[in-house]
Amino acid sequence: MKHYLVTGGAGFIGSHLIDYLSLQPNTQITCLDNFDPFYSIETKKANIKTHLNKNYFKLVEADICDYTALSELLTDRYDAIIHLAAKAGVLRPSLDRPREYYATNVGGTQNLLEFAKQRHIRQFVFASSSSVYGTNPNVPWSEEDTNFAPISPYASTKVSAEMLGHVYAHLYDIRFIALRFFTVYGPRQRPDLAIHKFTRLLFDSQPIPFYGNGTTRRDYTFVADIVQGIWAAINYRKSKFELINLGNNQTIALADLVRTIERTTNRTAKLQYLPEQPGDVSQTYANINKAKNLLGYQPTTNIETGIERFVEWFEKIS
Repeated sequence: MKHYLVTGGAGFIGSHLIDYLSLQPNTQITCLDNFDPFYSIETKKANIKTHLNKNYFKLVEADICDYTALSELLTDRYDAIIHLAAKAGVLRPSLDRPREYYATNVGGTQNLLEFAKQRHIRQFVFASSSSVYGTNPNVPWSEEDTNFAPISPYASTKVSAEMLGHVYAHLYDIRFIALRFFTVYGPRQRPDLAIHKFTRLLFDSQPIPFYGNGTTRRDYTFVADIVQGIWAAINYRKSKFELINLGNNQTIALADLVRTIERTTNRTAKLQYLPEQPGDVSQTYANINKAKNLLGYQPTTNIETGIERFVEWFEKIS
């Protein structure tokens, strides 16, 4: 019997991971979530409703910043921690409230690493972010390239958490695998993120905020591909510390993304042109060779198919 502790398990990626873990034989899952009101608590509860009251599933409501609560409420033996919980919002929220981001994303991660040390949990998978690369012009971004400089408080918290993981891997024999996610999308995506936000505005016949001239590019990665990468990281045993990109290894310009959503929804967007946002980057682009070599990772969902699946889900909940 394997028991996995998933932090942020009621969120977008976490709930998809729990769906996947629930299909594995001889598996117990503890979902840790504080139901932060950054977006609808009811949405998060709906994400995991099919697992509530199942024998394999336990929901623990607690904040990762509260080490005492973690110690008192998490009483089982865990084979791995999959740490997805974080204070969300790369740009404006983290620029406005950087202390909160450091408290949760760095302090909370250290609490969980300390918890892993005390409970002798040897496998720790951490959700990092492509934002750590900042304005690095050397694309596609490789984990081996140290020429990167985060340009938002959120991004810097992810770098700090990665380095904490290195310390605990070195000192306490905890295998720490940091997965740098590249713009994850799909059903249940957070409402503040681009594809969800643009689709909602299209359906409501409202203008889409269009920052800059539409040439910024993103490496969008479908959530099912991300989950496969996480599962491989949970089972990875070859080394004690790794930084690994999980992306799609393809980029799409903002203008082309909007056109793809227009075609999929058969609607025409109204664009509200705005200046570029502070802390934003011109492009994200993942080199995924390391993920392929170490994890057998291979994304299979292109942006057109992924948006179709997202829109199908959106229409069902609207």
